[in-house]
Amino acid sequence: METNILLESGTNELEILEFEIGANHYGINVAKIKEILPYKAPTPIPNAHPCIEGIYMPRDVIITIVDLAKSLNIPPSANINNDMYIVTNFNQLNIAFHVHNVLGINRVSWAEISKPEESINNGGNGVATGIIKMNDRLIVILDFEKIVSDISPETGLKVSDIDKLGERERNNSPILIAEDSPLLSKLITDSLHKAGYNNIIVNNNGQEAYDKLLEIKEKGGIGKDVTCVITDIEMPQMDGHRLTKLIKDDNELKKLPVVIFSSLVNEEMRRKGESLGADAQLSKPEIGKLVLEIDKLLIKSRG
Repeated sequence: METNILLESGTNELEILEFEIGANHYGINVAKIKEILPYKAPTPIPNAHPCIEGIYMPRDVIITIVDLAKSLNIPPSANINNDMYIVTNFNQLNIAFHVHNVLGINRVSWAEISKPEESINNGGNGVATGIIKMNDRLIVILDFEKIVSDISPETGLKVSDIDKLGERERNNSPILIAEDSPLLSKLITDSLHKAGYNNIIVNNNGQEAYDKLLEIKEKGGIGKDVTCVITDIEMPQMDGHRLTKLIKDDNELKKLPVVIFSSLVNEEMRRKGESLGADAQLSKPEIGKLVLEIDKLLIKSRG
């Protein structure tokens, strides 16, 4: 089963692939998926992380297999030969997730996705990014980036790249961030502070960020109280593409540079971002490049 589902850009909709592990229903954004394959015993890797089953090479690309049941502390499948691999690409990585059953694709709005309570999500350290109620069941949207970075921390945000930038002048230009992951939000904020940007306005999703921009616009502060927007794509309530569209369709807000900073920046997503007017798009590991891009955009906007 291959996935090739195209959505109109900026509509705040997404396609969720629903799958099962044990008796539980989970979801993944179709934009992360390359294809879905039947289970085949992988080649084990000596001394690998316990959640890494091994590697698989269906064509000419080596794919790492993650046992998602083990990652979630769920018992293995009763009949492994009926299991499936969800082959993904994000953060410039090719990874397959071993699941027990694939149920189908649901089109939903980000506004229908609820953010898990902090108490449920272990103070922001859990792996659920959202919950969808659909008919008589709950579908938990998993944070696949966190699952992978917990297994292999070097695949996460490359904060060490900030040190390579050397000494930098302090900069008070207000930068607004829309990022729903508490961990990533803190890492991005800390990295920007380290790179000299002192004035960071943090928002938990696109809707919160847009409301804040309208508040600043009402006070006549666009270009003064906010000078740049950095947004993730995947966020409950309002995604980054919808936020970008709303900004660039507004005669006052469109003056602001918008940087899409997401694990989903691939060729198709880049085209979508360009069609919406994004000024720059970067993949999430590249925090050093993000800082340099902000530098350029702020100089350009002042000029």
